[in-house]
Amino acid sequence: MNKNKKIQVEGKEITILFDNDQEYISLTDMLKAKDGDFFISDWLRNRNTVEYLGIWETVYNPNFNYGEFAIIKSQAGLNSYKLSVKEWVEKTGAIGLKATAGRYGGTYAHPDIAFEFGMWISPQFKIYLIKEFQRLKDDENNRLQLDWNLQRTISKINYHIHTDAIKENLVPKVISSRQASHVYATEADLLNVALFGITAKEWRDANPNKSGNIRDYATLEQLVVLSNMESINALLIKQGLPQSERLLQLNQVAITQMKSLVGSKEIKRLK
Repeated sequence: MNKNKKIQVEGKEITILFDNDQEYISLTDMLKAKDGDFFISDWLRNRNTVEYLGIWETVYNPNFNYGEFAIIKSQAGLNSYKLSVKEWVEKTGAIGLKATAGRYGGTYAHPDIAFEFGMWISPQFKIYLIKEFQRLKDDENNRLQLDWNLQRTISKINYHIHTDAIKENLVPKVISSRQASHVYATEADLLNVALFGITAKEWRDANPNKSGNIRDYATLEQLVVLSNMESINALLIKQGLPQSERLLQLNQVAITQMKSLVGSKEIKRLK
């Protein structure tokens, strides 16, 4: 469930936790850059902090408890007022802050909130935190793009294997170019239906403003599975299996492999 990464901000190592499809930055690590004694509870008791957190939760959290928030807001700033991150989350149902235990235990915040917390360290620290976080995201996006291009290339290579199998086993010896194209197209759509659930034409009709084809908008995981399916279909063609049978088998391959790659939530539409 949890994956973590590290960034360096002014010589301090800051942990970034990935939990439930969301990134959180360690406020506990950020505190190491603060001179003197300082606690997250000091920041949390500030009225401006509470107001900011309440606005953030209002925008992003449909289950935010406004009643409890109003009570907390009325007490914020008082000398007797004290509130921990755990209490804030439990009372309001907040999602922007979290206190965790275990190996990566500590207090974590959504990047928006962590950047605001950075101002309590220093304005300079906040700027470098944003800069390093953005650099990390840029690196991740570049790697994803490289991986996507690689899989697209592999998919195209496998497509040649796929079309050779069609040519050798499905296309009669004497046939018009138009008829041959139709055979290739139907086999390509066999893979489209097995993986994406629609044909190329159906995709174009549903996306008239997009250029390219359905495969140009595939995810990295889908391209990996598509590449595998092209090889498998080539073998099934050589074995003489009819198209209807191959479609069922390839659909099961798509479902099984997508489950392995991205989990069961993402493959409901394949069934």
